[in-house]
Amino acid sequence: MNNNNGNPPAGAFGQLDQMWFRLRSSEQNSSLTGGCSLRLQFLESHLLLIPVSGRGWITVDGKYGELRAGAAFVCLPGQLIEACLDGSDEPNIYILRFDVFSQRNLPVQPGRISSTEPQLPFSLEGETGMSSTVTYSKHCEAITASLGSTDPLQQLLAQSRFYELLYSLLSDARQSKPDDTDTIMERVKAYIEQHYREELSITLLAGEAGISVRHFIRLFKHKYGLSAIEYLTEYRIRQARSLMLPHSNYELKDIAAYVGYKDVPYFRRKFKQITGVAPATFMRNAKLKIAVCHGSLIGALLTLNIIPCAAPADHPWTEYYRRKYETDAVLPLAREDTLRLEQLTVLRPDYILGLETSVSRRMLPQLQEIAPTFLVSSLQTDWRTQLHFIGECVGRAPEAAAWLNNYERKAKSIRAQLGQEPAMNKLLLARISGQSITVLSTGSLAEVFYDDLHFIQASIVDRRLSNQTITPEELWSADADKLLFIVDEDAASQAVWSAFRDRESLLPPDPAGFSRIGHLPSYPWTEYNSFTQELVLDSALTLWRNRT
Repeated sequence: MNNNNGNPPAGAFGQLDQMWFRLRSSEQNSSLTGGCSLRLQFLESHLLLIPVSGRGWITVDGKYGELRAGAAFVCLPGQLIEACLDGSDEPNIYILRFDVFSQRNLPVQPGRISSTEPQLPFSLEGETGMSSTVTYSKHCEAITASLGSTDPLQQLLAQSRFYELLYSLLSDARQSKPDDTDTIMERVKAYIEQHYREELSITLLAGEAGISVRHFIRLFKHKYGLSAIEYLTEYRIRQARSLMLPHSNYELKDIAAYVGYKDVPYFRRKFKQITGVAPATFMRNAKLKIAVCHGSLIGALLTLNIIPCAAPADHPWTEYYRRKYETDAVLPLAREDTLRLEQLTVLRPDYILGLETSVSRRMLPQLQEIAPTFLVSSLQTDWRTQLHFIGECVGRAPEAAAWLNNYERKAKSIRAQLGQEPAMNKLLLARISGQSITVLSTGSLAEVFYDDLHFIQASIVDRRLSNQTITPEELWSADADKLLFIVDEDAASQAVWSAFRDRESLLPPDPAGFSRIGHLPSYPWTEYNSFTQELVLDSALTLWRNRT
């Protein structure tokens, strides 16, 4: 799980006087065994989980973490989460939802970027330690009781007590002293992301890490595949791109200054170096309206910095995209062809993208009358070729090439880190769907782990087969050091998964703290496009860590 482990970047606490907090709800949930209120969901507010007893797990945007007494967990709005506590030892957890507001939300003049951040990030994310489970339990008990009262004074008291809880949480986080290099590097990376507009040097960042400059340079490059200054540059350019969307009206010099560049020509050079195109070209392309007729193409557009103007309303990822990319202006396309054509006729997009298998011969000429229409082959074409093709169709070929170069660099870095992990040898990927267990030998998961990260496939895996099913006993006896499951949400699938997990728990624990098995929900992991490939790649280092 990518988190700060309770250690905010230096300077994070200095911004607390510019925040205020509002507690939305507080509940004590002792029945989080098997799902209930924290089934897979998108967060509309901040979420604070405080386990009092028991153990369990949490996924945040597909990345796993452990829930246990003595450690709270902070999740942010827009994240996709799921959590569960084991059914033993009388598990008990408090769930608090709250909002964070900034007192620096000043009006922005048209064409100018405010010198202040529109929203200050909360000082904690992910797992953070608690000094006393009893103290936090009493805090939460009092908060829950007061908030549930109909007396306005008691509700005000609940808000006051919530501030006391946050004070305790932040105090514990500031006093903790992590010593593992992964946590230190994550903390420095978070520092870069919060202070990217400032002058940052290697000496300053090494000081934040508390290690020598030479040691810091080596550790950062090893973990992320690029230097800290290169990461700073990429992050600045990523922020600049977000200010170049069609609804914005900022001048280039204001964007450059906002993300930390006083020299506009230098900013132009760096922007083209990272994205493959000049800022003016990017801003011109950003104004194009691109509609997609099949949801699996949305991911490729996002990697090209394109938010589609229209997408299928019934696609399971559509809501995920809306939460993560603020795509309120995306038109939900109807399922029925006639209605969809009417919608696109009114919208008048610049380009239309679809899959060859999903657009009928009758419909294609009608789409061509509305806008240039390109159909992507969904058969015998890998995701890299699809991304190149889409980039060529919509005038984003340089961006596609730049993104693929970054992907290959990231894969090389993660591959090097995995090479140091114990027992990362034979791997079996499988999907549990009802009573059926299917070996995943093709698609995103297989290509990332077997091809890009060089995991060895278990002997039972036949990559020539796309629908290879196996029995539970064949699964259990497979010669796999690691197993990764996609588990569907229906009750039958969950029951099969639970039975296998219970059987696995009888085996001796791994002395290095790794688990042999991991699992992911069906969406978005079953999609096949560049966005999913990177999502899988980013999760590779955390899937089997600290899981029981």
